[in-house]
Amino acid sequence: SELRSTTPCALSMTNIVAATLLLLASVAAFAHAPGPRQTELLRRVQSDHAENAQGESEIAVFAAGCFWGVELAFSRLPGVLHTEVGYTGGSWADPTYRIVSRGTSGHAEAVRIGYDPTVISFQELLDVFFDVHDPTTLNRQGNDVGTQYRSAIFYSTESERRAAERAVEVERKRLRKHVVTTIEELDIFYPAEEYHQHYLVKGGQSDEKGSIVPIRCYG
Repeated sequence: SELRSTTPCALSMTNIVAATLLLLASVAAFAHAPGPRQTELLRRVQSDHAENAQGESEIAVFAAGCFWGVELAFSRLPGVLHTEVGYTGGSWADPTYRIVSRGTSGHAEAVRIGYDPTVISFQELLDVFFDVHDPTTLNRQGNDVGTQYRSAIFYSTESERRAAERAVEVERKRLRKHVVTTIEELDIFYPAEEYHQHYLVKGGQSDEKGSIVPIRCYG
């Protein structure tokens, strides 16, 4: 008699489709779409001035949870010239990811951003900072828990400190909730291990200027 494999193949294909849909749904659950202020700034990519930003770089440092997704969000902004992830705000010299991940060294996972202030201002970077994370959860972003995932703005000048204080107050009023973001003087920024740098880009996500594709954070 002739062997018929149509039914088993059909069932196998059904299982494959179902598994694929489940995987896509789980990935979507971890995707972070740009916030409204972030989206407005991303649209500046249409500007010739933004596309050709080559001015002197100033530095901003923010902590907003896992630094992979935060770095990618900022690297897409017109006027941002370079980004680097690392550790700051702690007491341990030359920390490693293993040390910081224990949550006992005092360091935060942070992103150092070099930007052209003629294209994007420190205040606008603060707007995006608040768009890319929840500043009302203490030492937590999603499933990431610990002081290393705290919400923090690290300032280098008095003008940055004052701008940060104003931004926190504005965000508190906008959300009508207590904002737990700390404002800390920047001490030493320790660059993270090379495999952490531009981690999501290495994994295939785009850092193209102006991209509004939701960012998927995974590890």
